[in-house]
Amino acid sequence: MIVRIGRKFAGLLATLLAASFVIFAAVYAAPGDPAVFLAGGRDKLTPERLAAVREQYHLDEPLVVQYGRWLWDCLHFDLGRSFQYSDQVSDLLATRFPTTLALVGYATVLFVVLGVGAGVLAAVRRGTWVDSTVVGATTLSASVPSFVGGIALVALFGVQLGWFPVTGSGEGFAGTIHHLTLPATAMALGALAVISRVTRQAMADADAADHVAVARASGLPERDIVRRHVLRNALGPIVTMCGLVTAGMLAGTVAIETVFGLSGIGSLLVGAINSHDFPVAQAVLLLMVTCYVVVTTLVDLVHPLLDPRLKDVRSPA
Repeated sequence: MIVRIGRKFAGLLATLLAASFVIFAAVYAAPGDPAVFLAGGRDKLTPERLAAVREQYHLDEPLVVQYGRWLWDCLHFDLGRSFQYSDQVSDLLATRFPTTLALVGYATVLFVVLGVGAGVLAAVRRGTWVDSTVVGATTLSASVPSFVGGIALVALFGVQLGWFPVTGSGEGFAGTIHHLTLPATAMALGALAVISRVTRQAMADADAADHVAVARASGLPERDIVRRHVLRNALGPIVTMCGLVTAGMLAGTVAIETVFGLSGIGSLLVGAINSHDFPVAQAVLLLMVTCYVVVTTLVDLVHPLLDPRLKDVRSPA
């Protein structure tokens, strides 16, 4: 187990190192010269002023040298200073990240509870109208993009009915729940469809096992069979998919935060890209990738604990 964790940790570090270089190089390869922005625009910009700015911010150095300097600073939790806000990037992330984390957490609770519940219901009533209804409803929700669903929710429940606010993240626990209900629901719709399908299929596969047939033949109540033998053996793929979907949400809140006017890291990334605020864009992208890689690694480590039948496949020495 220790060797497995060590390998996963080494793979995590290698992935983050490669991703950090891609992020750094991609941001600096984007259209626009950061030196022009730092110098205050093209008005009254002289070659001498431009050269001085490049030297001040080390933009005249080779890309690899710039990357090494940036990575060293990141390892010391120094993410630089925002070109646009003149604040420390770490302070901006600390201010915005709780909103994104609350949004993803709320959406995760919704799609786990509703998605697993719908999948279990469809599996238990497989072949009936209940199964067909669940499959049809989840197929429809999966076909609607999150931002389209968000606009529809805003129009119906925010504008026409006035039940929920359409902007802001609220204050306090109750206020946050009230403000984030619509955006979390919009994010959870597509994920709910995926989780319900995975749950239904995993339970169908577990139900076909021989020990389940023996349990039924022995006269055990159907409820106990479903809970103890079918659902329990289906937890592996269900938990794995829930973790992967949650990790994807952490890196994909841009559209929802833009639609609902939330001050999270997704909207911060959009503003940084539009204003060529490279330090902020790099930090947000690195944070998103880190969250995704960490969550997926944890899921990979937890999966064998849920299903002891899974063992490491080791190559011969």
